[in-house]
Amino acid sequence: MSLHRMVLSRAWTLVKHFEGAPKLSDFKMKEIQLPKVKNGEVLVEAEYFSVDPYMRPYSKQKMKEGDIMIGEQVARVVESSDAAFPVGSYVLSHAGWTTHSVSEGKNLTPLLANWPDHVPKSLALGTIGMPGLTAYFGLKEVCFAKKGEVVLVNGAAGAVGSLVGQIAKITGCKVVGSAGSEDKVQYLKDIGFDVAFNYKTVDLEEALKKASPEGYDCFFENVGGYFSDVALRQMRKYGRIAVCGAIALYNDTTPRKGEYVQLPLIFQELRMEGFTVQRWKNRYDEGLERLMQWVIEGKLKYQEHITRGFDNMPSAFIGMLKGENTGKAIITAK
Repeated sequence: MSLHRMVLSRAWTLVKHFEGAPKLSDFKMKEIQLPKVKNGEVLVEAEYFSVDPYMRPYSKQKMKEGDIMIGEQVARVVESSDAAFPVGSYVLSHAGWTTHSVSEGKNLTPLLANWPDHVPKSLALGTIGMPGLTAYFGLKEVCFAKKGEVVLVNGAAGAVGSLVGQIAKITGCKVVGSAGSEDKVQYLKDIGFDVAFNYKTVDLEEALKKASPEGYDCFFENVGGYFSDVALRQMRKYGRIAVCGAIALYNDTTPRKGEYVQLPLIFQELRMEGFTVQRWKNRYDEGLERLMQWVIEGKLKYQEHITRGFDNMPSAFIGMLKGENTGKAIITAK
């Protein structure tokens, strides 16, 4: 079906690369007249947008000033001349911070088939999406977490960390998590973490020792910096560290000096491995189906930090980097 109508899209662009913490003045809204849909193309309208920590370092690597901000969205197909994407169906799109886009289908992925009505489609940006897959494969394939082991997660109330802890519990592990407010600590306890603490109000070394005197088998690292220095010294023999993120470092304008990792790695015979989730692209369906099943069974609980309105994308992004969200940060189009 092709209506050949002209559509005006609104988009947030990057005016200048971030220096230190992103500012509202780094973004500019513009309107874009989209071309008519040609044969084999699809017009989609975004309903939910995602802001994620990776956007901060990746913007420098993958974007030029003036480009539309990178990111994922859940969008509805409103016009299509591609049978793989019928009108009314929902897709995951990599079009970035833009309300409408025309695609040849390369950057679109249909949502999981038979998506239940009672499961919000916004979860395709969180629990049943990239953050969920990051937690699932990071824990399974990098940490190799096994029943009876002790798992440490920092940034634990965020989109990835909150799922790492729950999946570790499903696996049969003891889970310790840290977050930056008392409300977030309570949230972690509510979703089943064995121990949770506010890293801002404790002596970190003491808190980690008290939470697990026997040390840690797995450390799922989302933060970097000082936390990492302290945690490495408390790993058990043959422990595994999955380096997923380093949100404490993203806004640094000069590289910080920290401790060296070599001694704990040698003496405890640790394995420390960085990863991005694209490594398991050929297994995404396996991960998504497992995550969906856990959500339906009530084993995976989720919380979304919802900001209403496309106009508020930059402030939602800035707030997420400051840790204002508990769970996944989502922006609705309207």
